[in-house]
Amino acid sequence: METIVVGMLLLLAFGVLSAVFSRRARLASWLGMAGPVSAFALCAWPLFRVLSGGGQENWSSSWDMPLGSLSLGLDPLSAFFALTISGLSALSALYGVEYLRPYALKRALGMTWFFFNLLTASMILLCLAQNVLLFLVAWESMALTSFFLVAFESEQEGARRAAWIYLIASQLGTACLFAMFLLMGGGQGLMDFGLLGKDLSPPLASLCFVLALVGFGTKAGMFPLHVWLPEAHPAAPSHVSALMSGVMIKTGIYGLVRALTFLGPPPIWWGWVLVLIGAVSGVLGVLYAIAQHDIKRLLAYHSVENIGIILLGIGVGTLGMSMNSPALCVLGFGGGLLHVFNHALFKGLLFLGAGSVAHATGLRDMDQLGGLLKKMPWTGTTFLIGAAAICGLPPLNGFVSEFLIYLGAFTGVLIGKDVQAIPFLLTIAALATIGGLAAACFCKAVGVVFLGEPRGPAAAAAHEAGPLMIVPMILLAACCALVGLLGYAIVGRLAPLIQTITGVSGAIFDREIQVASQYLLWISLIGLLCLGLIACLFLLRKILLRGRAVHETGTWDCGYAVPSARMQYSSSSFAQPLTLFFYPILRTRKHLEKPSGYFPARASLETHTADGCQQFLFQPLFSGVNRLLSKLLVLQHGRIQLYILYVIVTLILLLLWKL
Repeated sequence: METIVVGMLLLLAFGVLSAVFSRRARLASWLGMAGPVSAFALCAWPLFRVLSGGGQENWSSSWDMPLGSLSLGLDPLSAFFALTISGLSALSALYGVEYLRPYALKRALGMTWFFFNLLTASMILLCLAQNVLLFLVAWESMALTSFFLVAFESEQEGARRAAWIYLIASQLGTACLFAMFLLMGGGQGLMDFGLLGKDLSPPLASLCFVLALVGFGTKAGMFPLHVWLPEAHPAAPSHVSALMSGVMIKTGIYGLVRALTFLGPPPIWWGWVLVLIGAVSGVLGVLYAIAQHDIKRLLAYHSVENIGIILLGIGVGTLGMSMNSPALCVLGFGGGLLHVFNHALFKGLLFLGAGSVAHATGLRDMDQLGGLLKKMPWTGTTFLIGAAAICGLPPLNGFVSEFLIYLGAFTGVLIGKDVQAIPFLLTIAALATIGGLAAACFCKAVGVVFLGEPRGPAAAAAHEAGPLMIVPMILLAACCALVGLLGYAIVGRLAPLIQTITGVSGAIFDREIQVASQYLLWISLIGLLCLGLIACLFLLRKILLRGRAVHETGTWDCGYAVPSARMQYSSSSFAQPLTLFFYPILRTRKHLEKPSGYFPARASLETHTADGCQQFLFQPLFSGVNRLLSKLLVLQHGRIQLYILYVIVTLILLLLWKL
């Protein structure tokens, strides 16, 4: 534990140093990068040891703050999330050194790196906190530091708006967490995690569950509390977007799972609620992603989708706890939590790839890109691997975790009686729908951005990123492939993690995970066989063409002698069949300029899909609150003597009430 504390102190020290040398952009960037990289190098082995079943570690120190002690604890659940956070933050920081280089001419970068390091330290501290007050301090520190990172380009109105939406959403979620912890403490000021939730009545436990779902779900970006996410992630620098989407929103999942360990045996309706919210978040998240034109906004909505998949797994596991089914516990929680790790890998990779595109072209609008695979082969190839992984295609990592959830849902259908089978059937239907729509969405993203011909001069002049940006993408792509191919072995290592949440013994875990491991082993072998076959075909082609001249020429072009980039599918035209089919949900607005005459000069199709929750729920709600509170402006008249009178009257009323 002391090693991990030293790692967090290194993050703070390097963050402060980068702020001190803020005017020297190059030095500030290298100092800022050194914090996450050194912290990961220092903490990786202790975290992995505990995650692998090395027991639990505790550390405490004196603290002058009231209501508890400065106590940290490391169990497999904490180690799992802390390891994921520290690993992705190190790769994102390495990427950020080169990505931020063009900004050095416009602003000092030291404070940006300070907030990046503090955000990483806050997330790790959050996972280790064993006291409510320390947990909330880390939670608020995480919210404030990420607020400043989202507002990095504060000269742009969109960035300022996104940062404020995010901060307001965070504070509303925190208010629910305050109420939850007060109820868990039983009104007795109990602040240590080991004392929370003792002797809670079933109604109070259910109320705490709802508050946890709203408070932590806001940070996780579950539907309909996701509205901050598609605003904040595109506004932040891409390495920050990778960190926020890859691991920061998962702190909401950590908090929710940790809360479940405090609340005792769950009633069966908790699992129903988690499955329902997961299904809605997953399906609507991918639907809104399909309709986007901004590549980072598209990826942001896919974060909502993947949070839905994680909630489906946790819902299946929670139903298993309610039904006393070890198989459902193991497969549900195992698939859901493994998807936390897998999503960090492929979503971090995809955001870094999108940042590489924006770095090379200055654009995020897919309709202005195209043909980038020829000019950016490393970025295009790694992005394609991440796209296949997020679609759940074997033999990549996304398939492994979704396969466990599928297996858990099918098991639930077999053992469920009558109505009990409904949430498991919903899980299967939701996962199948999400997988198909995600494949369509990333066919659009990869095809429009990387294939075809450039749609503008910026795309035509694109260039590959430098090594500091390419290496993290290659490492993440390699991890996606390795986790997919070694999934049969990795799922067998989840026993300590699942046991921390459910209490399932190691022997029962091994029995329940055996079938999944065997299936995954065969899938890995088939995947390796296919990869070997592809390698052999490439080698055979190289041998056959050795010493022969190879020429390139245009394929049959449908009668067009000089095809132009305007003849390619745009993101709007590619997605039109799906946006039209789901129009009752998406309410996509279309502007179509049809071709006219025998030789039409121009034609165009533009679509815009607003977020329904923001447009029809939150905007009217906050507008109504604003109108209501504006009536109180009469009290804010600028006369200090009357303000003092308000204070005196309030104090007198409080004294009278107390007496």
